[in-house]
Amino acid sequence: MKKTTNAELGRPSVEEFRKMEKMPVVVVLDNVRSAQNVGSFFRTGDAFAIERLALCGITATPPSREIHKSSLGAEFSVAWSYFSTTAECVQQLKNEGYTIVAVEQIAESVMLDKLEPVSGEKYALIFGNEVDGVAQEVVDMCDSAIEIPQLGTKHSLNVSVSGGVVLWKFFENLR
Repeated sequence: MKKTTNAELGRPSVEEFRKMEKMPVVVVLDNVRSAQNVGSFFRTGDAFAIERLALCGITATPPSREIHKSSLGAEFSVAWSYFSTTAECVQQLKNEGYTIVAVEQIAESVMLDKLEPVSGEKYALIFGNEVDGVAQEVVDMCDSAIEIPQLGTKHSLNVSVSGGVVLWKFFENLR
């Protein structure tokens, strides 16, 4: 086996990426406190060609050295917007016809392995604060919730790791 070189990967330029068709998913970060987690979401959002990131509340925004460190420059390719509150963002996305989905451990949540995203539907996936998760006020505004099945003692993943797992599921089903 021979590793593929960067030159052989056929990566689009930032300009080409911005013009590409995107997966109909907006990632909403509800008061994510770590700029490195935010950078990881930019990088994952670039990998799966999401529509955009919505950064809310205390969530860091570019330009940021810490975001850039983990995004490897994806903050220049992935569209993003900032909202002072997550509730304001969610209301706008509802008005735009998105299905609002909390990624959270909730009694009524659907396990990710049982989820089948619907082609043609637009989704807003809300990921919460590293300690408190998605705020209850925001959960109350959601159409549904999904949860990543886990077997360990923590029942917890880093928020950016959760982002990769969930976005892969949507990418696999919607591309």
